[in-house]
Amino acid sequence: MLDNVLLAIQIVLALVGGYQLFLTCFGWFRRKDKAQHAPQKSFAILVAAHNEEQVVGALIDNLKNLDYPKEMYDIFVICDNCSDQTAQISRSMGVYACERNNPKLRGKGYAIEWMLKELWKMPRSYDAVVMFDADNLVNPDYLKHMNNDLCNGSKVIQAYLDTKNPNDSWITAAYAVTYWYCNRLWQLPRENLGLANFLGGTGMCFETGLLKEIGWGATSLVEDLEFTMRCVQRGINPTFNYDAKVYDEKPLTFKASARQRLRWMQGHFDVARRYFFPLFLKGLKEGSWAKIDTAVYALNVYVVLIGSVVTLALWIDMMMPGMHSLRSLFDYAPNLFMVVGILSYIQFPLALIIEKASWKTWLYLITFPVFMLSWWPITVYAFFTQNNKQWSHTEHTRVIRLEDVQSKQVS
Repeated sequence: MLDNVLLAIQIVLALVGGYQLFLTCFGWFRRKDKAQHAPQKSFAILVAAHNEEQVVGALIDNLKNLDYPKEMYDIFVICDNCSDQTAQISRSMGVYACERNNPKLRGKGYAIEWMLKELWKMPRSYDAVVMFDADNLVNPDYLKHMNNDLCNGSKVIQAYLDTKNPNDSWITAAYAVTYWYCNRLWQLPRENLGLANFLGGTGMCFETGLLKEIGWGATSLVEDLEFTMRCVQRGINPTFNYDAKVYDEKPLTFKASARQRLRWMQGHFDVARRYFFPLFLKGLKEGSWAKIDTAVYALNVYVVLIGSVVTLALWIDMMMPGMHSLRSLFDYAPNLFMVVGILSYIQFPLALIIEKASWKTWLYLITFPVFMLSWWPITVYAFFTQNNKQWSHTEHTRVIRLEDVQSKQVS
């Protein structure tokens, strides 16, 4: 009985994995260039910051020099429960410093919700709202791309997320590889197929009318994923702009990375529990591939959880002396699953080739499997602690400017 259940679980996991592998085939090409428009849309740029005095100045400098009419955008730094000089630095650089003090409701989701309410009270109105983290950097043409997409009908847009410190450590390199893979072989296929893309927490653009209509309402540990679900439920598919690039600072150490990823997975369990069944059933009822696909994405955290447990059980069974008591799908079609396994792994070096990653990052592919396997214990621990809603801050201390990032890309 147990063996049959285990086999059925493996079949479901294989179908989900095969489906994603199939989608990557649609990331090998890019659609024709979108229609270009003169600057028409005005933007409120929100920068979420909690004790970011070390890095916020570099981002403000970056944003003040975007290649877009200066009178058509304003910068607002959300100084959320700050105890350092974030607000003072922001004001001294000529941008709005909006201070929020609410230690009981901590986290970016609550900070954004508060800031939007404050924004709607202001005398000036904006066509769209853009959101960044304080440690980010942005390509100068970012707002041009957002303007084009808004004029072309998009209501929610996710930019291309890159890493500004990919070669600082084996951990930052692993994040960089994952980002390049997700941009090219996860996000772009869905953009090409007209499915819903997934918000990544920063580099996001929202039509003001939509935000006012449905409210923010995303205050979980993964507010980006939660807002994605809310949009797709309403038939609004977030789009992906491959050309609008945002650079994110990644933690240097395994400990900091594990803490950050634990928060992500705890929040992912919460969102999956609340949104999977309603969205999946609605997708079946309406015949909406986008809704079904997004629901399956929400379920991925359980795929990682169950997949890790099943794989470990099979490995342990294989190492036991005597006859194996558990059946593996690999036993039924070893050649097929060997090919699938190889294809699943080489997606990552393929992404490096397509995205023209530097040779230094290739060296870190040796340790990349360790990073991927570390998701297993993190996900298992997150499952048992998913009711923990405590937001944790990732500290950023390195001052990296856009010209530094671009010079490293050229070299």
